[in-house]
Amino acid sequence: MLGNRTSAEWVAEYSKSHTHTVNRFCHTLGIPMIAASVPFAVASPFVPGLWKLPVGLFVVGWTFQFVGHAFERKPPEFLKDWRFLFVGLRWWVAKVAGPGP
Repeated sequence: MLGNRTSAEWVAEYSKSHTHTVNRFCHTLGIPMIAASVPFAVASPFVPGLWKLPVGLFVVGWTFQFVGHAFERKPPEFLKDWRFLFVGLRWWVAKVAGPGP
């Protein structure tokens, strides 16, 4: 799935389209919202009314992504390669973890 690139190379390319301060802020909020929506969506068939939470997280999270890209004036990376849909979370983890040793 990664092709000829390492995870670090994918994240580095992703970072090139996420340099504007507002875009980075929007992604810092939106990515974990989208990620959190997945386990809630899986649990929602077993908990009445829970479906609203994952839908809300997913919609608001993606709204943040597209608002950020409007400031960046660059389209989301996944429009040129769908595999970037799986890179955002790695970018977010690297951002939160901070610089390595």
